[in-house]
Amino acid sequence: MTTTSSLIATLQGNSYTDPEVFAREQASIFESLWFCAVRTEDLPKPGAFKTVQVGRENVIVVRGRDDLLRAFLNVCRHRGARLCVEEQGEVRRTIRCAYHAWSYDLDGRLAAAPNLVKMPDIDRVAYGLVPVHLREWLGYAWVCLAAEPPSFEETVQNAATERLGDPAALDRYHVEDLALGRRIRYDVKANWKLIVENFMECYHCATIHPELTAVLPEFAGGYAAQYYVGHGAEFASRVEGFTVDGGPGFGRLPELSHEQDRRYYAVTVRPQVFVNLVPDHVIMHRMYPMAADRTVVECDWLYHPDVIASGADLSTSVELFHRVNEQDFDACERTQPGMSSRAYVEGGVLVPSEHHIALFHQWVNQRLRG
Repeated sequence: MTTTSSLIATLQGNSYTDPEVFAREQASIFESLWFCAVRTEDLPKPGAFKTVQVGRENVIVVRGRDDLLRAFLNVCRHRGARLCVEEQGEVRRTIRCAYHAWSYDLDGRLAAAPNLVKMPDIDRVAYGLVPVHLREWLGYAWVCLAAEPPSFEETVQNAATERLGDPAALDRYHVEDLALGRRIRYDVKANWKLIVENFMECYHCATIHPELTAVLPEFAGGYAAQYYVGHGAEFASRVEGFTVDGGPGFGRLPELSHEQDRRYYAVTVRPQVFVNLVPDHVIMHRMYPMAADRTVVECDWLYHPDVIASGADLSTSVELFHRVNEQDFDACERTQPGMSSRAYVEGGVLVPSEHHIALFHQWVNQRLRG
């Protein structure tokens, strides 16, 4: 007689530690798919730029004199020097290489260089900055290094639709019109997949998230907000807002439906974005995988512009998810060393409430197989 096991294996340990695996992920995932790079309001006027690491490439996102955002590889076409060494800044007229003074217009065209007049046959477009595909959504610039990017609608926007079960559900938050209230940057000594897995499940919530489960009591049962399509975790009856002490928030965002009030929704947009939706604000996580065992996470708390303009105290609102982040990232950092252990050579095992992590593992393996 044979029996069928309900146990689901995880990825093997070296998937989280091997630099060669990480390099394959950079090529097959982060350099091939749409990547959420910067918040557009961080680039308020022409010449404002930010640099961001996308896989193995460094990318400049800059606002042009026509007010449009563009993205380019952060590499001079002359001898390959990095153009912008700062993470954020502003240029007056051109992006200028500090090595040999080659300069590029904000649209990427080669503008000037010493002795350039002696090279009349040089194509200033062909030898301009290498462009990177860019789309704007939710108030962020998303970039893609692939020569032929996948459909933005299918691979990015539909992720939210599939999770929430209603194409209009996310639109009602008007994330692109919200204002940045707080940004916290976390440098996590863990593989990016551990962070994704942690965010997707709530089996750990009763153990390490006392503040979160006090606001969302169903999380104590181990079922995450992403377990069911369209499901949002309901606030506890005594809780007034999504705050660290359960006190009042800032009032429901104007166009939310009654069903979206007093609910928390979570969306994972693969490969590196988490969207957290609550009635009075939105929390956006962006991951920047830097090495097999290091991931930078930038977290934005976004509010209605009137809340920010009023000078309201955001501390209890921000503190709830800041504590959740610190608790989660500490757990991921405690897990990372175990990935190198001989005890985890063949990986671990998932419980039934983590079944959607198995789907994530399948997706990673499919991407690596091409």
